Amino acid sequence: MNHQMDADSDSALVAQIHDQGLQLLESFDSTGDLSVLTNATLMLQKAVDLTPPDHPDLSSRLRDLGISLSRSFQQTGELSTIDKAIAVQQKALDITPRDHPDLPVLLNNLGISFSCRFERTTEYSDIAGAISSLQRAVHMTPDGQPNLPILHNTLGLSLLHRYERTGDLSDITEAISVLQRAVEITPQGHPVLLNQLNNLGLSFLRRFERTKELSDISDALSALQKAVEITPQSHPELPSRLSNLGIVYLRRFDRENELSDLADAISVQQRAVELTPQGHSILPVRLTNLAGSFIRRFEKTGEVLNIDEAIVVLQRAMNLIPQGHPKLPLTLMSLGASFHHRFTSSGENEDLESSLSFYKAAATSDVGLPQTLFIATKHWAARLFKYYPQSTEIIPALDRTLGLVSLMAGLEKTVRGRHSQLETTSGLAPRAAAGACELDRADKAVEWLEQGRCLVWSQLNELRTPLEDLRIHDPHLAQSIEEASRALEHAGTSRQQSHVGMSLSQKITLEDEARAHLDLARRRDELLQRARAITGFESFLMPPPCSTLMEHLPEAGPIIVINIDENRCDALALLAGLDEPIHIPLPNFSIEKANTYRTILDTKLRGHSLRSREVEPRGVTPAPVGKRGEDLSVHRVLRCLFEEVVKPILDTLGFSKVDRSAAEVPPRLWWCPTGALSFLPLHAAGIYRGPNQESVNDYAVSSYTPTITALTDRVKNNHLIDSTASGLFLTSHPSVSNAPAIPGTTREVRSIYERAKESGVDALKLEGDDMTVAQCLEHMQAFSCIHLACHGSQNAAEPLKSRFLFHNGSLELGTILKSNLKHADLAFLSACQTSTGKETLSDEAVHLAAGMLAAGYRRVVGTMWSIGDKAGQDVATSFYEYLFTRRGDNDIADFDGTHSAVALHHATQALRISLDDSERSLLTWIPFVHFGL
Repeated sequence: MNHQMDADSDSALVAQIHDQGLQLLESFDSTGDLSVLTNATLMLQKAVDLTPPDHPDLSSRLRDLGISLSRSFQQTGELSTIDKAIAVQQKALDITPRDHPDLPVLLNNLGISFSCRFERTTEYSDIAGAISSLQRAVHMTPDGQPNLPILHNTLGLSLLHRYERTGDLSDITEAISVLQRAVEITPQGHPVLLNQLNNLGLSFLRRFERTKELSDISDALSALQKAVEITPQSHPELPSRLSNLGIVYLRRFDRENELSDLADAISVQQRAVELTPQGHSILPVRLTNLAGSFIRRFEKTGEVLNIDEAIVVLQRAMNLIPQGHPKLPLTLMSLGASFHHRFTSSGENEDLESSLSFYKAAATSDVGLPQTLFIATKHWAARLFKYYPQSTEIIPALDRTLGLVSLMAGLEKTVRGRHSQLETTSGLAPRAAAGACELDRADKAVEWLEQGRCLVWSQLNELRTPLEDLRIHDPHLAQSIEEASRALEHAGTSRQQSHVGMSLSQKITLEDEARAHLDLARRRDELLQRARAITGFESFLMPPPCSTLMEHLPEAGPIIVINIDENRCDALALLAGLDEPIHIPLPNFSIEKANTYRTILDTKLRGHSLRSREVEPRGVTPAPVGKRGEDLSVHRVLRCLFEEVVKPILDTLGFSKVDRSAAEVPPRLWWCPTGALSFLPLHAAGIYRGPNQESVNDYAVSSYTPTITALTDRVKNNHLIDSTASGLFLTSHPSVSNAPAIPGTTREVRSIYERAKESGVDALKLEGDDMTVAQCLEHMQAFSCIHLACHGSQNAAEPLKSRFLFHNGSLELGTILKSNLKHADLAFLSACQTSTGKETLSDEAVHLAAGMLAAGYRRVVGTMWSIGDKAGQDVATSFYEYLFTRRGDNDIADFDGTHSAVALHHATQALRISLDDSERSLLTWIPFVHFGL
């Protein structure tokens, strides 16, 4: 009996301690007194320590301790505190039955803590954990429950945080939707409404910063003004809402250029700083925001007093912000900008040195969002180029910049997500390469172009890299990397994108898949680190140096990388047997000329429908002339490309004209253009009118490659190709639903098929309804060569959804990439625009031809624009006739595409000779292009 009384007494004492802790926590919520919060945490920790493991109240006491620890972290920023909060909350969740009514609250608390830690560490796994927990909490809470608005609010805020980490627009759209729902279901006067309005306004602001939609900044301002108006003056969250409101005023100033907005921004941000307690972890961030407004006012008015004030505020922030804080690079970068502004006014070299020092510190920081570090490195490199163009720091600055691009578009994202991220960095690699050429570092120019272009295809190629060398040293490790790579490729190409219209259960499933995807990426990184610890594998699957790129060049001819930038244009020729690229400046070419030529070509192509109309009658047509007498003809485009780009390269490399009368086969060369040049037909550059006609075709057989590695890997791994299967699979689909008919493709395929059989080539032909998508994939796996005569649909926004249209469905590029095409050799894509890219991703080669290379084909024939039926049939027939009659040249009895580049050269030149020199005739044969070996 006495023992029972003692137990009851002890239990009551523990409950009393716990209640006292809760009372202190409530007192802190109203006063913001940090000492009260510290005592609350101590009391709640003591209550947990005194509670037996099997006590029914342990879960709730752990919950309350977790809340107190999380609040402490928000005040102090101590990582150990939030680590402990998450551990405590996870334990509370683990011991709570799955059907317990407190489960949504526990999930919500855990999600908040994950989100808080993410703000401190920027670790993607933390924000993924937050969203996963919060989605489950919302899903488990019935409509009408009083805590549902709170759950929606915390979920929306976490989605906002993830958007700030990834830049994925679907996250910010979802955040706005969730937060709008939170506001709708929250009763007027409810305390959580203030927080919801703040978060909703911040979400509209972030979307405005991305899309520049004026309605978003108006909605942001409306929500945040209301939040500030109804927040009591003594409320501890008022400074946060004022600071956010100031940012909105500043962004509207950037858009509307009204000085009143700038004045309002400074006013409310100054008040936010004044109301923030000394020692609060958020104070440096609010000081940095205030300094940003002073910087803007200097830029607007030129009054140096503003920049002096900004520097004072930022230096105060620097003194307060702890080392290792993710916001530190932003403060450093703002200091760099401030000192640079003051340098432009004062001319004091000390200010310039300070600016460069702060930019460098921000760029090389070990913490911070990759996007922030990326911006800092760009500024650092740009300032070095401008003021110290021979500085030894330029190379490491650009190295850092290109490395951050790879980090921002990492393998934990879907292919779509990576392409979305890369749109914000478009043109960086050519800009860096131009800088390297300026420094006479052709090797670095090659490395940076290779590292910063076609990144997504390069990642897919890396995931498929044979691991034979590693397998010799550690077969188990090689197998583990291979399995992780295969799973990562599948996740990146197949994982669906969440959208607002999905049910919450679907979103939870997708979030689980996203977290598994993240875990896969981490596991593979860990495995790669293990491999790099092995002697001789220190650079295993890392971006290769130029010396490595030069090791496996094709013997048949050079790869010519042409870099185009605002400041200069250069060719970089890589030849087998040389240790360094040959640098060929192109001073007579420019990015403006490239854009002009592309505009002329686009205008001509829009004016012609080559599918419905064939070539014009023979005869010379006058060159079109612009309003100012400018030659706007296709002939001008091809002539200028030849004179300004191609001929200087050919002359430098010692190419000479081929004697056609002796049936001499021209040497090979591979074009690897960048930027706007990617949309221009280098393979057809030439002078096609007048007494001195000549073109690149008189000197060489042209092919293209999206990257150097896309070609050299095929040279290097040629011995690993499975050649046990060969033969030609042909399919034609003259018309599909909702698409215009394509007369002639059936004739094309039947003609090739009959000729193949006559030549003894193993061939299979399936037409129209005779073939399903599954059968096509099956035949692609069985045959080394495929001829697709059908409609092609290119999806530049989501390249893996680019597809070939059949009668019984469509074959997406993503599906092809997932297939194990061990025998893939040649793909002839007799469809329109299969090698056309996307302007905002000009260096990513987001087209079907590059995709088929990524899928494993060693060579691909595609088209740059629409082709005519007769021209398509003539070129294809002539192409295969050339291959069929030369099957024995390489001692391989079966059919393959070894001579495909020469075959296409032969076929297009035969078509060209049969036509006149009109624009329409040129546009008839030029579209056909060859990629790969």
